Amino acid sequence: MKRITAIVRAEKLEALKDALFAAGVRGMTIVQVQGCGSQHGWKEYVRGTEVLLNTIPKVQFDLVVPDEQVDGVVDVICRAAHTGEVGDGKIFIAPVEEVVRIRTGERGALAI
Repeated sequence: MKRITAIVRAEKLEALKDALFAAGVRGMTIVQVQGCGSQHGWKEYVRGTEVLLNTIPKVQFDLVVPDEQVDGVVDVICRAAHTGEVGDGKIFIAPVEEVVRIRTGERGALAI
């Protein structure tokens, strides 16, 4: 099993969620996050004073999938989140040792 963490543009939330559902992914956690990368933020003026905002709102999707589904899920994320501009996001993939469904006690792939 692998944990896929995708950090994408906030405006891609609905498109990515719909694409994942259409691909058969049912379990996901979605969190609004702040971060910075190549974009480095922007300047705004607050009461006449210039303020550098160096974090940008993003959305983080966390999914746990069987090993054989990783490439397909990554492809879905890339297609749905792509704009071609700086700031499209990143995908991180990490191994998951165990999953336990609290309600039933099921473990492993049955608990996903």
